[in-house]
Amino acid sequence: MQSEYQRKLRERYLDAPVVPAPEPWRLAPCGTIPVGGLLGIGFALRPGSGQDLVMVVSGDGHGLFDAVTGEKIARDRDPDPETSTPDDSPDLTCPGLGPVAGTPVHIAGLFGGGLHSTTSDGWTVRVVSPDWPCHRVVLAAGDGLHRGLVGTTWWHVLHARYSEFRAAGFSPSGRTLAIATSSDLTLWTRPRAYADR
Repeated sequence: MQSEYQRKLRERYLDAPVVPAPEPWRLAPCGTIPVGGLLGIGFALRPGSGQDLVMVVSGDGHGLFDAVTGEKIARDRDPDPETSTPDDSPDLTCPGLGPVAGTPVHIAGLFGGGLHSTTSDGWTVRVVSPDWPCHRVVLAAGDGLHRGLVGTTWWHVLHARYSEFRAAGFSPSGRTLAIATSSDLTLWTRPRAYADR
């Protein structure tokens, strides 16, 4: 049986429309990237520039994307079966590819694991399921997750109602927010100056 508080919280999330993320967050120019059979995602840093990269593990292999533009940087359609999914690794990693070849990348998704749920400057991301098995991803500023109105201190940025939720979280740098479902990857980024405060 739900308490009155739980009932109101559930209604709050059910009633919240999907809204754009606030400044300084911006949707990557590519929008949502279709990735059929997506199993999990992880973050890596581009050597030299330190720019965020997103690695995707799917039933069709591995892909590496630029987190700011969404551009595909590298693709391996036939990874080694021993390391093609993170479940064979005790620390849920897959070998990197392209500019991060030889570097293990932690993968969060179908096999477990997780991404950062907060940034050093106070942003928070949470996954809620008031209408399970559908998942909603909520971005909040400071402690605004359970306060204020949608679009003021918290933002319902994605509703995974057609595909299975896989993972949501920030890059270690705090400059990228990634949300993965079984069919796609959605990226938001913000300028380095905001994350480095």
